[in-house]
Amino acid sequence: MSASCPYTELFSDSKTNEKGYEMKLCVFDFDSTLMDGETIDFLAGALGLGEKVAKITEMAMRGELDFFESLTQRVSLLEGLEEEKVNEICHNLPFMPGAKETIMELKKRGFKVVVFSGGFRNATSDAREKLGFDADFSNVLHAREGRLSGLVGGDMMFDFSKGDMLKRLQNLLGISPTDTVVVGDGANDRSMFVHADTRIAFCAKEILKKEANIIIDTKDLTQILKEI
Repeated sequence: MSASCPYTELFSDSKTNEKGYEMKLCVFDFDSTLMDGETIDFLAGALGLGEKVAKITEMAMRGELDFFESLTQRVSLLEGLEEEKVNEICHNLPFMPGAKETIMELKKRGFKVVVFSGGFRNATSDAREKLGFDADFSNVLHAREGRLSGLVGGDMMFDFSKGDMLKRLQNLLGISPTDTVVVGDGANDRSMFVHADTRIAFCAKEILKKEANIIIDTKDLTQILKEI
């Protein structure tokens, strides 16, 4: 990502907001963090494969499977699902309690709020319109003739993807790890935890709690506002 990144216009050159707060960065995972559940499990449910896919998802989030392999395996099972149905499901995903209130308050405090998701743009872009975060980086479900092809591509397909993208955003915005907060729940969030001084494990798997310095086990995102 360079200065020509399509998200560049979202980030003001000013280091303070209108209330005088120094600019900071807060990066959220999406599935089971901002959203109460896993997008791919909801999609698989439409094909009667919810339980099968959920088992693979759970193993991946515990760090028992390589994320890339688990992602491509799960997406392959979605082949044939209508794009219209995908968008309908993504439009109706349940948000975690306190999601919108937390994002609004963080922005008031001078944070740029970004979502990194190993899930899909259909879900994160819809959520951005509803919740008001500044940008989302996720994967793309490929389709042919209105149905999913079983293939996926994008920015967030590997275990290291979130950490790599976080470093790029920090460089673009001129924000240090000291002024960076990360919030996640699963194994593929570990790479971004390396580059932030405030590392929040939210209703998280044990593998991520080991990397966190703040642990929240209550499904209420407003709890993080007390910690930062």
